[in-house]
Amino acid sequence: MNLVNLESVSHSYGPKPLLSDVSLGIEAGDRIGVVGRNGGGKTTLISVIAGDLKPNGGRVTHNRGLQVGSLSQGDDLDPSRPVRDIVLGERPEHEWAGDAGIREILASLLGDIDLTALAGSLSGGERRRTALARLLIDEHDLIILDEPTNHLDIEAIDWLARHLAGRRTALVVVTHDRWFLDAVSTRTWEVVDGTVERYEGGYAAYVLAKAERARVAAASEARRQNLMRKEIAWLRRGPPARTSKPKFRIDAAQALIADEPPARESVELVKFAAARLGRTVYDLEDVTLHAGGPGQGPLVLDHTTWQFGPGDRVGLIGVNGSGKSSLLRLLAGTVHPDSGRLVRGKTVRLAHLSQELGELDPDRRVLETVEEVRKFIQVGKKEWTASQLLERLGFKGDAQWKVVGDLSGGERRRLQLLRLLMDDPNVLLLDEPTNDLDIETLNELEDLLDGWPGTLILVSHDRYFLERVTDKTVALLGDHRLSMLPGGVDEYLSRRASGAALSARAASGAVSGAASAISSTSSAGAGESGPGLSAREERDLRKELSRLERQLQKLDGRQAKLHASMADAAADYGRLASLDAELKEIVAEKDAIESEWLELADRLGE
Repeated sequence: MNLVNLESVSHSYGPKPLLSDVSLGIEAGDRIGVVGRNGGGKTTLISVIAGDLKPNGGRVTHNRGLQVGSLSQGDDLDPSRPVRDIVLGERPEHEWAGDAGIREILASLLGDIDLTALAGSLSGGERRRTALARLLIDEHDLIILDEPTNHLDIEAIDWLARHLAGRRTALVVVTHDRWFLDAVSTRTWEVVDGTVERYEGGYAAYVLAKAERARVAAASEARRQNLMRKEIAWLRRGPPARTSKPKFRIDAAQALIADEPPARESVELVKFAAARLGRTVYDLEDVTLHAGGPGQGPLVLDHTTWQFGPGDRVGLIGVNGSGKSSLLRLLAGTVHPDSGRLVRGKTVRLAHLSQELGELDPDRRVLETVEEVRKFIQVGKKEWTASQLLERLGFKGDAQWKVVGDLSGGERRRLQLLRLLMDDPNVLLLDEPTNDLDIETLNELEDLLDGWPGTLILVSHDRYFLERVTDKTVALLGDHRLSMLPGGVDEYLSRRASGAALSARAASGAVSGAASAISSTSSAGAGESGPGLSAREERDLRKELSRLERQLQKLDGRQAKLHASMADAAADYGRLASLDAELKEIVAEKDAIESEWLELADRLGE
């Protein structure tokens, strides 16, 4: 059944058409992911579909009685109303409390929010989850979501994807989260140059289909170029012959020349050479850290020892409030530990991308902001000016003279990244770098980081990006220490499902409760804390886990040294072969230890 139909729809703001003669339809049960460049017309398209925006031209038809639910990037929550009233409305408690679906939505999105709290007291992320819960609790024929994963952590994104995939409701979703797109969508629409290109399947299928279209187009272009060369040669066979040529042949050649496609406007990042790192990057020695400063706020780390080595590519994950940003600030030197010692390598050249955009002077112009860092940079054998690099990043012409305060969030993010990279760092601390970046820019950033040889520590809720650019996963599970997760995000989600990962605040608040629970368990004579394990067996297993983690850290250090040695011996093929063999032995040993670690973790039920 057709739910919404668009016929020859056009809409523009000023001289630039965002939609131009677009015709498409949405059927019952469709799950459509919408992608495209920032500012390309995605939000305009879904606003037209929802009926919130009347287009300049064309017709939009809704099926009679169509129930549409939409989530915009902003919200209209009344700050004076409690969360319970906003989400549940006039439903009596026995009705919603007896509905398993509603209980699941509340537990998954609002589990840590007091339902009696006023909306005006909520953070941005809490408001987002409240608006999303209100939408999902109601029944709709069509749900339209604009960036639903904003402010959600990895666990909430995983739940939302499974929830939407299990609903029979038709869905249209705009998001830059490619993992989420793959999980929920069965069709993909790309908004580009005022048109909507349609593809079957989620993000992965879209990428493959687009690559195939590009291949076919390249083959057609090659044939067109060959024909054009023949036509031009034919036209140039001398004035007497040219005057006698049939007019249709001349017109055909001119049409081919006029059809020359314009240069593609793409956002491109330059791979900067990284200064070499020594053996030490960051060593945490018996560090205790509170999120709000010494003795203030939730406890993040408690007497933790850890090492981040040269070439490490680490994804740092944990629920919102677990202390990830606090740890990055510790490494950046903007906060100090309560106790213990942070050793920073002498050769470290740090670049820290925080979630805040405040360090950019809103009164300066874009070009001036980049030239503050460096006016020229040598990339390979070519010298680039700041203006040339900005142009390659999508700031073309007059855009370089925009005032920073007038830039969109995505533009400021790109500008901030460029400034950091121009300073030639060898250590990158990135806190949610994907915020406000479109998929094309994300692809370019991933391509840059793929070949970047320094140490990278990344905090991101974008699972696709996280798994693409990092090699190992470290988590803050609420136990006031860092834990390596050989199983990556899947292992983290498994631990979350079993209740083994908490925020720093929740973990701090649970200490006294846990102590009393242990006391009551002991008095009851249970004597067991793991699944079928005695307290002594559990202690032994945890000691063994700690031993294996220390071994893995040592192997990581040896692996990093080997990589450095291989770089030094690039011209010595005999030495390279020996080092490569040693590297393979270390990798095999790591795999065996990780398997043993996972087996012990399973026995502990973690």
